[in-house]
Amino acid sequence: MADTKTKKTYYLGTGRRKTSVARVRLSEGNGQIVINGRPVDVYFTEAKDQNAVTGPLELTEMRARLDVSVKVRGGGITGQAGAVCQGLARALKQMFGLDTAPAADADGQAETGGMAKKLRDSHYLTRDSRMKERKKYGRKGARKSFQFSKR
Repeated sequence: MADTKTKKTYYLGTGRRKTSVARVRLSEGNGQIVINGRPVDVYFTEAKDQNAVTGPLELTEMRARLDVSVKVRGGGITGQAGAVCQGLARALKQMFGLDTAPAADADGQAETGGMAKKLRDSHYLTRDSRMKERKKYGRKGARKSFQFSKR
């Protein structure tokens, strides 16, 4: 009896934004995106968050060819969408072997460097380092202070 199961190859990427961390798994498939066991349009209800998640796939024209499975924790909705976006871009970069310098073809152009350059130029591979500033002692918040009276 022949074994009909073939082992799927997964490509992993980790994304971070504010206090959110997303673990992304990419595989060949038909375009399903599942986040914490739910479809993307159920998990992210706002269009801007859905566009952030599908942005790297649309840019590389892989929306209908890849299955995406994501586990995301921490932070709020928009932070989680940003983390998924970065993790997806990193997984795409790993999938196409773009970690090393691309080899040039006869014209002197990089053959696979175009996709990594597109991802980098669109800021999908760059971590947004903005975080919430901590509250300071003697103040109401991070910056706000109590009213000061000289006399």
